[in-house]
Amino acid sequence: MTLRIFAVLTLSLTLIGCGTGKNNANDLALNTPILAHVNLSKVQNDKAPVTINPGRFTINTVTYRLPRVVQGTYSVSDFGKYIDNFKALDYDGNLLKVTKLDVNTWQIEGAKKLDKITYEVNDTFDIETKGGIGGEQPFSPSGTNIEPKNYVLNLHGFIGYFDSLKNNQYKLDVTAPKAFSRTSALQKISDKEDSSGNYITTTYAAPRYFDITDNPMMYGNLDVEEFKVGDIKIVLSVYSPNKIHTAASLKETIFKMMQAQKAYLGDINTTPRYDIYLYLSEGKEDSPKGFGALEHHTSTVVVLPESSNAERLASSMIDVVSHEFFHIVTPLSVHSEDVHYFDYNTPTFSKHLWMYEGVTEYFATLFQVYQGLVEKEAFYAKIMQKIESSKNYNDALSFTIMSENVLKDAYKDEYINVYLKGALIGMCIDILLREESNGKRGILSLMKELSQKYGKNKPFEDDKLIEEITAMTYPSVGEFLNTHVAGDLPINYNVFFEKAGLEIGQANIKTNYIMMNGAPIVGADPEQGVIFFTEAVLENSFWAEQGAQPKDVIKTIDGEALTLLNANQLLQDVFSWTPGKAIEVVLERNGTPVTIKTVTTQAYTKGKGLVEKENATAAQIALRKAWINR
Repeated sequence: MTLRIFAVLTLSLTLIGCGTGKNNANDLALNTPILAHVNLSKVQNDKAPVTINPGRFTINTVTYRLPRVVQGTYSVSDFGKYIDNFKALDYDGNLLKVTKLDVNTWQIEGAKKLDKITYEVNDTFDIETKGGIGGEQPFSPSGTNIEPKNYVLNLHGFIGYFDSLKNNQYKLDVTAPKAFSRTSALQKISDKEDSSGNYITTTYAAPRYFDITDNPMMYGNLDVEEFKVGDIKIVLSVYSPNKIHTAASLKETIFKMMQAQKAYLGDINTTPRYDIYLYLSEGKEDSPKGFGALEHHTSTVVVLPESSNAERLASSMIDVVSHEFFHIVTPLSVHSEDVHYFDYNTPTFSKHLWMYEGVTEYFATLFQVYQGLVEKEAFYAKIMQKIESSKNYNDALSFTIMSENVLKDAYKDEYINVYLKGALIGMCIDILLREESNGKRGILSLMKELSQKYGKNKPFEDDKLIEEITAMTYPSVGEFLNTHVAGDLPINYNVFFEKAGLEIGQANIKTNYIMMNGAPIVGADPEQGVIFFTEAVLENSFWAEQGAQPKDVIKTIDGEALTLLNANQLLQDVFSWTPGKAIEVVLERNGTPVTIKTVTTQAYTKGKGLVEKENATAAQIALRKAWINR
């Protein structure tokens, strides 16, 4: 931070002169907030007009940029692609010369006369679903939405920065219909109604450009719930186009989850307010399909399918939002210089994605069993699932090398493994720390110590982190990190499970009613126009108990005929079934109808699973108890 402020102060010595007849420093760009206006009352063809007034420049050439990459993402977004009709105007309303240097950068000549710039912003949700306009598209939760009833305002898609003014304050006006609900964690200065009484302009303040990118907004026909979890104010904003889900229906799930997270985190500093913006996708051709979330310091944007039933949506919210909330630990409280001094157009990346994303994902998995939200068998199943899924990636690849080069073609396809093997790395460190400390220390206590040493305003040196962690913990932890994280030797997870009295063996694995091990248990005969059960149906405990047989043709599901035309929708409904649902399915077996009318029970299949050893020692059981609190 000191270096950045010093650089700006040094530049200010060179930016002297006159501008619009005022020979004082009060209106100099370096001394005034950048005024930005997003006008949602003037949207045409899904394009929102934006005006930027930076104040008076005393140099002839300035550069304005939209981000190429935004924090929390590890791919190229190129938000400049979504900008149309870019203009720079002088104080008399005349056009200044603008040269587009690259997809995200505009160079303005005659900047001493620059009054404002104007442009129109296309939303990325539409572009994403139409196949894009070339190159990579933003992941939906980092993108933007412009439609009559909803606006997802990830502000990095609307507002850019001048190279020399990233540390300037911003004053942001957003004009929108009076009837809209609006939520944002940015500091609100005022609301002003226009003369017609139909529109309100809300003015917000942001200390610097980072705060513009770190505080998304949602406007429109929203369902909003506000409640307290301890001393944190939670603001849950939900947009469900067909009003299938509400903020009220999710409130209890979020409350219990965040209450458990706070209990798990203990005395780690949190935030006085946390915003959750949930956009539920209709699943239409022009609907976003990148499901997941993007974290910010005090908020997260989530995109999930609206078609999920209440139970599945609640489960997804626990998995997704808990991960994002745990980012208050890392990288928000513990991070490297690459994160702290992030460059939105030519970013460098830390070597430690295993910690930022991997440990965060591990916390989101572990806290649920530790706080009693799920049974230990569910935790074991999730760990086993991560092991199996991680095998789809290069297991003999240095995680630090991959992390540092994550945008390069040779490594970018390995990124998803940070949520799989990255979480398993966190697990192994946790078990090692429990073993070395007789259960008294774990990876959470390590992250607390790192938070105390650094915190959100002091970055660590990337190349020294493993050395520091080793000094703070034990040689075995340093050996593990150097061998399996910086090094490329695959991890033998059995070594770590043995310490906790666990082993990989045959187990009952929870499954659903239509898919097992990633494959459907039904097939189709296009000539006959029928859907039928395959041999795999015998491995599904629920259907086996109901007497279903291979080659049984599925005629109706809850009274609706199953055809090739509606199979996707009806079978998606079956996929969403949960235990306790009354169902009626009519099969045809060798020309004879067979009716299954029952209430669903949990479906299981046999497979490799993580199980407790019958002959586990007292020491192994004690370590397991310290590790998962069960």
